[in-house]
Formats: sequence, structure tokens, C-alpha cells
Amino acid sequence: MGRAYQNRKVSMAKTAAAKTKVYSKYGREIYVSAKSGGGDPTGNLTLRGLIERAKKDQVPSHVIEKAIEKAKGGGGEDFAPARYEGYGPGGCKVIVDCLTDNPNRTFGDVRLCFTKTKSKIGTPGTVLHMFDHAAILGFNHDDEDAVLEALLMADVDATDIENEDGKITVFTPPADYLKAKQALADAFSDLDFEVDEIQFLPKGVTPISGDDLALFEKFMDMLNELDDVQNIYHDAEF
Repeated sequence: MGRAYQNRKVSMAKTAAAKTKVYSKYGREIYVSAKSGGGDPTGNLTLRGLIERAKKDQVPSHVIEKAIEKAKGGGGEDFAPARYEGYGPGGCKVIVDCLTDNPNRTFGDVRLCFTKTKSKIGTPGTVLHMFDHAAILGFNHDDEDAVLEALLMADVDATDIENEDGKITVFTPPADYLKAKQALADAFSDLDFEVDEIQFLPKGVTPISGDDLALFEKFMDMLNELDDVQNIYHDAEF
């Protein structure tokens, strides 16, 4: 997958522009996870990972607890994942991940963002093959061999390991995310994951500039304003 993950990350957008949006994003994800897998983090590893990431992003405890209690209540919204793909300004590839309780509304809202910025929404699979779906764990460590051994002992398929300036970044298939995280935590005491996420990494880049850049910024702003949008991934390079 190559080196310099941080450089690639600069060319991708994720929904985290405002604190309220971050709180809403995590609240919705935690609610869905707790409702489907139970509200006890010790028995719901996906929920536990979400809570850990939320705390790192400074989401208040009361936001987390409210989402879990809401899920335990059995009522509330019935959110479902929705993914939209297409070509943004300048022909860049875009993936938009949502959680929605009204797919028709969400599709209409997302499509409007595309059409108002001279972009084109596509059918499922339009650009998905141009991205790698990966779990990413980054932490301070200087022994790459020890990290690899811990992953191999846990039967984790590490697709790539980057070691740069005392920081190691591990890439695994999303299915191995929880297993990899647990293996590393067991092997190295007090390990602090500076990067802990699952996302789409573009296999290449699409340079954009001039009018396309202005349209791209408008495109991102419009998408980020939608409550249903959880994450946005693209291959645009400015």
C-alpha cells in the first residue's frame, strides 16, 4: 500500500469539521452498534472500539451514554448504512458513506450535492474498485519485527506495515481490525493508538485546480452539512 500514510490522509476528507457534527456522527454510530450488538462494550467489541475512538476525538461521556441508553430502550430511529459513489469536480473519485433512517431522502440530498457542483453520482461499484478498504492502526514503536510477529501469532493478515520516525502504522483488512488491535494491545503494554480507524484509501490521485478546486470545496461543504453523511473519501489532490 506504500509509505507516507499521513501524506495520503491529507488528500482525503472525513466528516469532522465541527464539534457538533463529530458528536452527531459518533452518537449515531454508537447507537447503531449498541442496538445491533448490545449495549455492553465488554461483549460488543465493535461498540468498544467506537467508544475508544469517540473519547480520543473528545466526545463527551454524556453523548456516548445517551446513545447507548437510547439503543437499550429499543425505540428510536432505525438507521441503515447507505453508500454513494461518483465523480466529483475535476473528475475526482468520491465515496460518501451515510447512516440514514430515510434512504430516499438521503439519496436525494446527496445527489443534489453532486448535481449542484457539476459532479456525477454513479451506481454502486462505480469508483469503489479504485480504493483500498483498510483498517489502520498507528502508534509509537520502534520494533517493526516485534509488531509483525505479534500480528502473525494472532493470525492477522497485515497487508502493509510502515515504520517512520519511531511511528508504526499497520494496515489490515477491515475484518481483521478487532483481532489486530487486541493482538497489539496484548503484546505491548500501555499501547496508545494515535491512529485507529477503518477507511477507504485511494489507489491513485486526481489533480484538481482553478475553478474545479472552488467547486470541490463547495461540494465538500454541502456534503458535510448533511446530517446523514458520516464519512467522505476522495482521491483529489490540490
